[in-house]
Amino acid sequence: MTDWLAACRAAAEGVRNVLAEMSDRDDRERVVGLGEGGDETTAIDAEAERVVVERLDSTGADFTLVSEELGIRPARGDSTMYVVVDPIDGSINAKRGIPFFSLSIAIADGPTMGDVHFGYVYDFGSREEWVVSRGHGARMNDEEVRASPHERIELLSMEATKTELVARYAPALAPVAYRVRVMGSLALSLCHLAAGRVDAVCSLRPARSVDIAAAQLLVKEAGRYVDLIDGGPLDAAPLDLVGRSRIVAAGSREHYEQVAAALR
Repeated sequence: MTDWLAACRAAAEGVRNVLAEMSDRDDRERVVGLGEGGDETTAIDAEAERVVVERLDSTGADFTLVSEELGIRPARGDSTMYVVVDPIDGSINAKRGIPFFSLSIAIADGPTMGDVHFGYVYDFGSREEWVVSRGHGARMNDEEVRASPHERIELLSMEATKTELVARYAPALAPVAYRVRVMGSLALSLCHLAAGRVDAVCSLRPARSVDIAAAQLLVKEAGRYVDLIDGGPLDAAPLDLVGRSRIVAAGSREHYEQVAAALR
């Protein structure tokens, strides 16, 4: 059986080495191509992805790879396993030297979000390691992640926040949440919700599977509520780079509905 935790830890170590070697902002931001996800691929994105894929391939496991820059690489044989990777979630922060970005890896036994059974998110700023296994709970640095929901949404973490989107949705969100945080990594914001550090999370523009596959399971296993607000249910969302939807997560279904209604 593949030791996915060991493989993910090796991948995180590989990315740390890349970050140390490419410490200059100009080196990190150099554009080297266009990723399959539609965004420009910078040097730091490409190198981080390269080392992560190398570590995952070294396990010898056969899987379909879904990754930010490479796109979809089919399994060699008839394996139904999917590995969904975002080598640097929060890449603008990483390029600018802001210590809030992460590695996100999800392992699934099928092609949809509901098939994800293992997730790993590593915060390169705080060096916190978030690990989740379906049916066995979520952990941060080997301690169980679980928090009671607050009576109100005091802190709402917003992601995918171009100025125009904040301006569009802020009036509707004002009666729902007392304060907001804009951090720059959707995966990490979802982890912080799971731990009770924020009370709700929303993405103001459609997210892809690479952004949320690992962290959405962590939110569920921590006893929180998460779902898409565009299209079908989260569990049916495909593990690819085509499907996109805004996502909301909160400490309770009631709080989820409040934020989702404001965004609709």
